[in-house]
Amino acid sequence: MGNKNAKPSPYDYDLVTIGGGSGGVRASRLAAADGKKVAIIELPFDPVSSESTGGFGGTCVIRGCVPKKLFVYGSHFHEEFEDAEGFGWNIHTPPKFNWQHLMAQKTKEITRLNGIYAKMLNNAGAEIFEGRGKLIDAHTVEVTDAAGHKTLLKTANTCIATGGYAFKLPIPGAELGITSDEALTLPDLPRKVCIIGGGYIAVEFAGIFNGLGAEVHLVFRQELPLRGFDEDVRAAVNENLIKRGIIVHPKCNPKSLAEASAGTITVETDSGQLTVNTVMFATGRKPNISRPDLGLSEVGVELDHGAIKVDAFSRTNVNGVWAIGDVTNRVNLTPVALMEGAAMMASAMKGRMTKPDYQYIPSAVFCQPPVASCGLSEQEAVSNGHTCDVYLASFR
Repeated sequence: MGNKNAKPSPYDYDLVTIGGGSGGVRASRLAAADGKKVAIIELPFDPVSSESTGGFGGTCVIRGCVPKKLFVYGSHFHEEFEDAEGFGWNIHTPPKFNWQHLMAQKTKEITRLNGIYAKMLNNAGAEIFEGRGKLIDAHTVEVTDAAGHKTLLKTANTCIATGGYAFKLPIPGAELGITSDEALTLPDLPRKVCIIGGGYIAVEFAGIFNGLGAEVHLVFRQELPLRGFDEDVRAAVNENLIKRGIIVHPKCNPKSLAEASAGTITVETDSGQLTVNTVMFATGRKPNISRPDLGLSEVGVELDHGAIKVDAFSRTNVNGVWAIGDVTNRVNLTPVALMEGAAMMASAMKGRMTKPDYQYIPSAVFCQPPVASCGLSEQEAVSNGHTCDVYLASFR
């Protein structure tokens, strides 16, 4: 028999999640499947990125890992065609690439995946709200839909999982450039591209555009791309970029962008000028704490260098408010957000306090050829007092 003297809960939900990316979906789905009353809030799906659009799966599924890997795969075929004759194939008609067809297939796939995520949430018993979520107080979330209608959700726990967004360098003319979000929805393949940045997004898109036939310039501040990887790996990636015809501009800082003529942009750097059709900023992502306004300051949620500050269990300083994924700027990888979501759900919903484990996280860069790492880099190992033996093998 139940406790007749038990007081009814003052909350409509055990958990309300703001953000339907990988971490938010994982936490919500697990909690709902465990019998908890769960609501999840996400912006309307649209394959074209904007501040008013979203979709289940977040950055990875809609405008990150998944579409990017489709493009990476599509861009490698030109090498296969070139090598085919050496293996007995006769290709009499030169193959032609259709950018619009690749774009349509990409859109079809991310639309399918968005639907699968929504179905998983529904099947688990989570309630979906389409719109913007905002904290009103520690236990109240306001949802505003596309028509401006507002709904208040009373909740015991709130999980903020709004991810991050790509940003541009604050230089004159930056509005003329695009980010990786827009690169995945360009109407036409640009003939000549300047990519600003030396991280994994930069080298991946350099390989994509180069493989599909564009002239690519890669501008980065350091001597080698991929800061944080072992020096020999960085050198090998740089060598392969050059071998593939990508024009690298190391130790180069962009100063401004200016429209040169119809369809062309001049990139002014401290090493000279470049004139291209498209400029893409691949200079990183920032925690999404204000697109839209989440009500963090009003509720008193503390920030740390623009990210939501959390403890080892993903708790903010406000009781009942949790945060996971890129919005906390810990380790911004999809599998890590999944792990954080599962750990947060165990802590918040089951009272089984669980810390995400950040040791030995593998990472991969889908340049061509791809590279991967796990554990400490050589430099990190030496800095931690370890003696390292390094073995290299090169296959040419």
